Amino acid sequence: MTGRRAPAVLPPSLRAWLGLIAALAALVVVVLGALYAGHSRPGMVDAWIQRAVDGVRSPWRHVALATDFLGEPAGAATLVVSAVTGCLLLRRPRAAVLIVVGVGMAVGTATLLKSLVGRTIHDGNLSYPSGHTAFLTALALVMALLATGRLGLGRTAGTSLVLGAALVAGAAMGWAQVALGAHYPTDVLGGWCTALAVIPATAWLIDRMADRLVDRMADAGRRERR
Repeated sequence: MTGRRAPAVLPPSLRAWLGLIAALAALVVVVLGALYAGHSRPGMVDAWIQRAVDGVRSPWRHVALATDFLGEPAGAATLVVSAVTGCLLLRRPRAAVLIVVGVGMAVGTATLLKSLVGRTIHDGNLSYPSGHTAFLTALALVMALLATGRLGLGRTAGTSLVLGAALVAGAAMGWAQVALGAHYPTDVLGGWCTALAVIPATAWLIDRMADRLVDRMADAGRRERR
């Protein structure tokens, strides 16, 4: 056994910056959760944004519905399977693992927080944070991390790509959720920040665990050759 390591899913040049961003994002999730715990009405910022976005008509309503579908079980499963297949074809097994584990953790965290926070919309539906937004943002983050590693981007370019991808994905799904009346704008922000907090941390753990496994396999191989 050679003990050869697969490329890191969290590029070393981005670890410090994304670690800081993840910590700040987690703080935002907690603060918003505490602020809106048990609420069933929009806040001032929510109401202002909703007046401008809520109740869109065709053809934009169809765009919102199509975007929303990407976060539904069938749409999400299609995206995840396609992304995992692409990672395996590119020989990036850690990225494939991050898609399954990281994206799953982001959605799972959002689901858990909904029960803990207890914020509701319409007929008592739990709303904070938005799981749809967390899902698409998390998937975009993984894809951007993969592209950063493949292209060998530095700290500035890599961080810009990762945050840009997260912003586009989060804004698109967030707009759809608010336009369809499924979430308050602050729910969307909470979902976006949930993904920003979970994905870098999960990526770091995957790299650490994989490197340890490779080192153990290499040590075992050396002992066998003695």
